[in-house]
Amino acid sequence: MGNFDRIVRVLIAVVVLVLYAANYLTGTWAVVLLILSIIFLLTSILGFCPLYVPFKLRTCKKQPGEK
Repeated sequence: MGNFDRIVRVLIAVVVLVLYAANYLTGTWAVVLLILSIIFLLTSILGFCPLYVPFKLRTCKKQPGEK
């Protein structure tokens, strides 16, 4: 996962958390978005998104020696 992808995910998660804390998000949508925010934060910290594997997506530069 590239740095830009990681930063975007963290920013989205922070925005959702702030909106939830300010009571702009409530109900079912709030819970769904909070779960997605937690997933975004975890994948950003780990630097790996399991959904990228089956779709063969890469958002980072190839390392020397990689095909």
